[in-house]
Amino acid sequence: MFDLKVINSVLNQLEKDRGIPREKALDAIEQALSSAYKKEYGKHGQIIRADFNQESGTVSFQQVKEVVDDSTVQLPDEDGGFDTDSDLDRFDSERHILIDDAQKIKGSAELGDEIAFPLEDKDDYGRISTQTAKQVIIQKIREAEKVSVYDEFAEKKGQIVNGTVQRFERGNLYIDLGRATGLMPYKEQIPGERFRQGERIRALLLDVDESSRGIFLKLSRSSANFLRRLFEMEAPEVASGVVELKRIAREAGSRSKIAVHSDDEYIDPVGACVGQRGVRVTTVMSALGNEKIDIIEWSGNDEIFVEKALSPAEVMRVELDEDTKEAHAYVMPDQQSLAIGKGGQNARLAAKLTGWTIDIRSLEGDDEESEITVDPDGSVDADEEAAPDTEEQIEASKTKDEASNREEAPKDTDSDTEEDTSEDTAVEADEETESDKEAVEEIEGEATEEEDDEEAKEKEE
Repeated sequence: MFDLKVINSVLNQLEKDRGIPREKALDAIEQALSSAYKKEYGKHGQIIRADFNQESGTVSFQQVKEVVDDSTVQLPDEDGGFDTDSDLDRFDSERHILIDDAQKIKGSAELGDEIAFPLEDKDDYGRISTQTAKQVIIQKIREAEKVSVYDEFAEKKGQIVNGTVQRFERGNLYIDLGRATGLMPYKEQIPGERFRQGERIRALLLDVDESSRGIFLKLSRSSANFLRRLFEMEAPEVASGVVELKRIAREAGSRSKIAVHSDDEYIDPVGACVGQRGVRVTTVMSALGNEKIDIIEWSGNDEIFVEKALSPAEVMRVELDEDTKEAHAYVMPDQQSLAIGKGGQNARLAAKLTGWTIDIRSLEGDDEESEITVDPDGSVDADEEAAPDTEEQIEASKTKDEASNREEAPKDTDSDTEEDTSEDTAVEADEETESDKEAVEEIEGEATEEEDDEEAKEKEE
């Protein structure tokens, strides 16, 4: 007999902390008791079932047999042998009961039914049986918890979840989500973002997968849907569906373009997303690491849509080629840099947003020159001869020239130094030669004076 107070306390705690239903926990206990009974008192092949009474705290055991006949199982021959070529299961008296015998016990018995036979209740189990019951309970609780976690996060798929940074390993970011750990691969992270251990983080739950090793939760912060969910959280009009985010083109960590639309003529879709004094879009930008966001109004007219997509540049006119799905956008020379953007980013995002291949052309007088062509997939085809350099290209060329000048300057300095050194060496060599000559002349002069003195003395003698 079990202590019902303890059992109920454990069941309530499992249901509260781990989300395991009370019925699943009771089922685990009954299977553990049946395993322990079979290990200690049962026979090979028996099917034993335990029934736990929640009111009295007692357990009753039953042996279950399946109703069969010669069409469902292989009966033994006169010698007690079986046909080895047959695919049917062999008859086992501990597991099976023939239909004739079953109908004697239960008149309505049919093939496939189960007949239960009560067994003697036992309370004394050995160490091995107890250990077996413990392992069964642990395994069943883990399986129930796994199912509970999967059901919980399967409902949140495609939504934003909050967690805590756990660790960073091999480019992957592991996030503690409470009952499970989420994984954010490197390609799903915003470039340049860095998080510390224990820091709070928000991400989009991309996928929920169940494997033998547990529940796999894939997270993302670079997905376009993450940007969509953030606007739904900040703008009630977007969450309610009054304002619709038609299309999103995003380069995570750098810049995004959003096309918005509303069927309600009294609502400004762009203003609803921007918010009063830009508070809504600023909040979203802060959540994305100050990523720039351009919000434009969607239009069913492709010419107008392409023109708005190239903002903040002012487009003079747009011509569409339906056959090639190409849009020719004409801008003034002073608007070329804005239309193209840094590294062609503005034109690239506009092409992704509209789905058109955009050809940006400079319009000056009667001359029209192609500046850059961008496909919706992001590929860029620039005409270097016709297109004048943008401000970024000019700055880049200046930087390259300065760098090359710095590299060449030390070489000239070294050559000048070598020349100066060689000249100094030559001067020093000349000075040494002259000093040596002077020393030789002094020595010769002294020797000559000594010889004259000796001759004078000889003459006097």
